[in-house]
Amino acid sequence: MSDAHFRIGIDVGGTNTDVVLMDGRTVLGSAKHFTTPDVKSGVVNAVRTVLDTTGIPIGSVRAVMIGTTQFVNAFIERRGLEPVAAIRIALPKGDGVPPFSGWPADAIEAVRGEIYMVGGGLLYTGQEYAPLDVDAIRAAARDARARNIRSFAISGGFSPLCPQIEERARAIVRDHVPDAFVTLSTELGGLGLLDRENAAIINASLAALASRIVPALGRAIGELGIKAPMYLSQNDGTLITADRAMTLPILTCAAGPTNSIRGAAFLTGLTEAIVADIGGTTTDIGFLARGFPRETATANHIGGVRTNFRMPDLLSIGIGGGSIISEEGGGTVVGPTSVGHRLPAEGLVFGGATLTATDIAVRAGHAEIGDPGLVAHLPPSLVDAAVETIHLRIEEAIDQIKTNAAPMPLVLVGGGHILVNRPLNGVSKVVRPDHAAVANAVGAAIALASGRIDKMYDVKTLGRDAVIKLATGEAIAAAVEAGAQADAVDVIELVELPMTHMQDGAVQVKVRAVGPIAAFA
Repeated sequence: MSDAHFRIGIDVGGTNTDVVLMDGRTVLGSAKHFTTPDVKSGVVNAVRTVLDTTGIPIGSVRAVMIGTTQFVNAFIERRGLEPVAAIRIALPKGDGVPPFSGWPADAIEAVRGEIYMVGGGLLYTGQEYAPLDVDAIRAAARDARARNIRSFAISGGFSPLCPQIEERARAIVRDHVPDAFVTLSTELGGLGLLDRENAAIINASLAALASRIVPALGRAIGELGIKAPMYLSQNDGTLITADRAMTLPILTCAAGPTNSIRGAAFLTGLTEAIVADIGGTTTDIGFLARGFPRETATANHIGGVRTNFRMPDLLSIGIGGGSIISEEGGGTVVGPTSVGHRLPAEGLVFGGATLTATDIAVRAGHAEIGDPGLVAHLPPSLVDAAVETIHLRIEEAIDQIKTNAAPMPLVLVGGGHILVNRPLNGVSKVVRPDHAAVANAVGAAIALASGRIDKMYDVKTLGRDAVIKLATGEAIAAAVEAGAQADAVDVIELVELPMTHMQDGAVQVKVRAVGPIAAFA
């Protein structure tokens, strides 16, 4: 065993904080603690447990990888969000559908600060059809400052082809609002203006929260005496630096379920399977294809807002260990309301007064948690009905996520996997790997750093070979910037999409490059 490969994987969920310590591909120890309101103390407690039980010296840890759902949960719940000034550089053409169009009313109320439509814009070739209206940007910045708005989202049509137009606008905004948090839509990729703009607005709304959460995670690592670099998991299961996560927190919004699916693949060796990650509040069901999460082919919605992120194809249902059990209309209802991280205070087996799915599992003899004597009074009819409801809901979700009727293996992970105790329809076998309860932390620990490029190029002018070289070079550079070892980056995805509805040989090129983090070089 070599200390050159010691790494800590952490997943900070809404209910639990999970930690694993790994040496290369071996899990040396794990711990699960309830997530604390301040985040930091829960991380400290869980990491200390793992280090104490394994006896690994703190100085031997080479890297810390963290996945968290804090940001996506905040946007979904509309809490801790900043009002955003949305600046669109598009006049005189791109004003037909204004920013915030199609947003849920509660999201608009929580996030919308002001809209500024200004002159300037690009054609699909990257050429300007109108110069940037510098005076309008200045006026927008001054007006937003007067309204006490400090978060800005800047977007423009086809701006990923020429990021300089958004970068100039950012510089002008910061001249007038020095403490501004500015998100450029080009930093989030994708050519579609509305979806890219939506992502930029969501990201800007999370600015204040990110400035608290990411440093809190860093302080937790520092308090433990760990000197190793810290990375955060992003939506595709790869890693970004803490600085980039604080700037672009939206990149982490699907890290939890993605890490669970990657962890399930790692722990089982399966490359094709259904994965059910049963947590404290929800069950996230995904599809493992060729060892990686199957990605959605359509636009994604975050908290009811359409974006263009490539995210895992997931179906979430309100079934988890903290799901509240009730009887309504003569039937037994499980969830979607959950006690979440309050389970140790409110669950019956812990001395609380709320009947949860965990209590049902303990009463049914499927788990040994808390004090079984505290649920001995539950009638068998209620227990049987709740168990049946849980299994039926999960079966229905599995049926929806599958692409055909053929039975497939089901991998159960997450702390709530104890809720399933019998075979399920549509499933060839149920697999519960070792360390299933902390599969999400395993997924974080094994992640690589990556870089993506999604741009349009003029192949007719540059030539195909030059375009491919340019695009792959940019993707590799992005991976290195994200923390990858420069001489070990591989291109694992290259997609060319000719824009046949456009003239002049325009081609959209998507490249993904990944590599091991530099801490292990």
